[in-house]
Amino acid sequence: MTAGSDLERGIPIRSISRAIAVLQAINRGGSLTMMEIARASAVPYPTACRIVQTLLHEGLVERESARKRYQPTALVQTLAHGFQGHGALVEATRPHIAALTRDIGWPISLTTHVGSSMVIRDSTHAQTSLTFNAYYPGYAVPILDCAAGHVYLAYAREEERESLLDSLARLGDRDTHHMLQLVREGGVIETVRASGHAARGFNRFTQNPGKTSSIAVPLFRDDAIAGALTLAFFSSAIQIDEAIRQFLPKLQACAAAITEDLKTGADDRIRR
Repeated sequence: MTAGSDLERGIPIRSISRAIAVLQAINRGGSLTMMEIARASAVPYPTACRIVQTLLHEGLVERESARKRYQPTALVQTLAHGFQGHGALVEATRPHIAALTRDIGWPISLTTHVGSSMVIRDSTHAQTSLTFNAYYPGYAVPILDCAAGHVYLAYAREEERESLLDSLARLGDRDTHHMLQLVREGGVIETVRASGHAARGFNRFTQNPGKTSSIAVPLFRDDAIAGALTLAFFSSAIQIDEAIRQFLPKLQACAAAITEDLKTGADDRIRR
């Protein structure tokens, strides 16, 4: 089989995928032990050790001198050079999510789809005390394991969704395949589309696993999904059903206002 045929079939290189997962885990955690890196990236411990040694050699990761912990270096920012960002989306979103957080207290995040993840583009975590941590642009969460990801999959065009799910199936572990089954056969897509939102309890891929739950709704631009808004709250403070009752209408109204601003901005640019 040739490299060209592999490329056409979309076959990924597992070692590169694992290296990316390790680097993302370190970037999310900020400062992790080797065991924490292996667990957070879902990469076998021996493999994670070899990858971290490579990242140390390349200068993307450094070891703390006083402890056996690893953290990203400034060189990781070079991986984003050339990326054009989502300036118009962030600009349209910022005033609305800031106002919503002032109203309800809980933080709101704007995320967009990148590869197998949903990546934060902006958030209001720094604006409120009702959060365990501040989350900044670039923080990534697996698309199958977050409310925003379920929203994106539900509203993505069918061809894009199936291509993404096929790619995840080729690389995924047991947990990934379980989630894939729920998405494909468990009615997740239909439920999200019928209700207009997704909800996840006891979120795993956060800086405080299991301590927060979330609700997400879609953001649209040019009749296609552009991202998602996620409201996060303490799992111990409020049940998901009650959070949906209290906050979903305001979250959906916020998303609708952003979508309208994006449309107005595009119309203004056309008139110019």
